[in-house]
Parts: sequence; structure tokens; C-alpha cells
Amino acid sequence: MTVDGLTRTRGLSPGMPTSVHQLDDGAWLSVNDAREVNVSDLWWLARQEFCSCEMADFLAEGFVEIGVDHPNVEGRIAGQCIDCGESGVTDWLTLGRVVDPDSGRFYAVDTTSVHVPERRRRLARPPE
Repeated sequence: MTVDGLTRTRGLSPGMPTSVHQLDDGAWLSVNDAREVNVSDLWWLARQEFCSCEMADFLAEGFVEIGVDHPNVEGRIAGQCIDCGESGVTDWLTLGRVVDPDSGRFYAVDTTSVHVPERRRRLARPPE
């Protein structure tokens, strides 16, 4: 089942905090000890700074960094554009979303849709 470009997985035990980490040297994103997103997929990247291609056909090879910007689970992914051959690391990509923090229900992104990497922007202190 897909909702807003996210693929539904399963509900988890109510009231538990959501555990998010990478497994197998960056090959998997784990949410609540379940392997949810792997890196062997092709991602369509638009408005990206990874390479000079207008749309990068990006072969994901490994999660470099995983983070949470509630409710989104995000990551930076190492890989290469299969069109031009450029290798490197993406900016932050949304990997999925915890749609219900009480149950831990997680929806993974549909990697076949178009994704737009973003640079994280956080203020060091509140605006004055």
C-alpha cells in the first residue's frame, strides 16, 4: 500500500519509542529493529548537486548518515549516477516517515518516485 509516495509497512507496539539506525555497514535502514529500506535501489534525484545531470539516476551503495527530523527519517547516501558515472554522497533525502509515534508505524518512501535532496538548515539559537 502506498500513501503520498510512502509505502506502508506494519504497526509496532504502542507506546514504545522509535529506534532508528543503520545495519550491515550502511546497507539497511532499521526502524524498531526491522529492516525497512535497503541501498541497492535506483533513486531519481531532481534539483540535486550530486552531479551535472538534470535528473540523476542514482545507484545507492550505502547509507553514510541517518537522522530524524520528526516525523521524517532522513539519510545521506553514498553512490553513483549511472548516467554520468559521478560518485559521491547525496544531501539529505527523506527515507520514510514515522506516521504514528505511539505505535511506531513507519512508511518507507517509494524509491521509484522523484526525490529532491535538501540541505539541513537548523538555527543554532532561536531567532531574536
